[in-house]
Amino acid sequence: MKKMDLRQSNQETRHAWKQNAAFWDERMGEGNDFVEVLIWPPTKRLLDIHSGERVIDIACGNGLYSRRLAAMGAEVVAFDFAEEMIAHAEERTTEYSERIRYLVLDATDEGALVALGKGQYDAAICNMALFDIAEISPLMRALSHLLRPGGRFVFSVLHPCFNSSRMALVGEMEDQEGDIVTVYSVRVFNYITPTVTHGAALRGQPKPQLIFHRPLEVLLGTCFEAGFVLDGLEERAFPPDHPSGKYPLTWGANFSEIPPVLVARLRLAS
Repeated sequence: MKKMDLRQSNQETRHAWKQNAAFWDERMGEGNDFVEVLIWPPTKRLLDIHSGERVIDIACGNGLYSRRLAAMGAEVVAFDFAEEMIAHAEERTTEYSERIRYLVLDATDEGALVALGKGQYDAAICNMALFDIAEISPLMRALSHLLRPGGRFVFSVLHPCFNSSRMALVGEMEDQEGDIVTVYSVRVFNYITPTVTHGAALRGQPKPQLIFHRPLEVLLGTCFEAGFVLDGLEERAFPPDHPSGKYPLTWGANFSEIPPVLVARLRLAS
């Protein structure tokens, strides 16, 4: 993408999240099944937070992860580029408010990020947001300055191999030796080429947002270029006994062998 395209994409993304903030906050609240089953358990495990550590929460949304980190004793600097999201985060933060500092900040603004304080943080998280960021290189470079030696960065994303805007959840009727069963699978249309498409984070949201698909070699390669090494990885799928809900072709028990979420931990190379 050209620089002008990146700037326009960033502006469009911010505008969409400003419009979606109230809907997203109401629907997400303090977490849903993706958070409780797929995202938070591996994030908590890989991050391994200790009381008193300083953590950056990137693209924090309504602050649901910031509050969980603060409850564990962390000192959190959380930011989002949608003012409306930060307003919801501040409104929801009734406990541990002295441990959380919320900021309106653009994750593509490398200079503003570095100004948060070089070498001042033990860890950083970015949950389900890297694919909402038009360009991630500035963020990775900034994190290489912000984190202390050995500092860890944990992120979760839609699994680029199985859960993108260029795939479809499929249910097919199959005769298995006389038994007619439904077999569920994923059909992938595009993976290698980075793409930008419109999509929805939650069904029924007011405005679709841009989704930036990056294959693993681009996603992780950007981290490696900034000096990070990968030392933890979990691919998360719903267990076979997880409720499927009223839509059989949504992530749930029907797709227990296919992970919709990838969670990774990176550290600064010594």
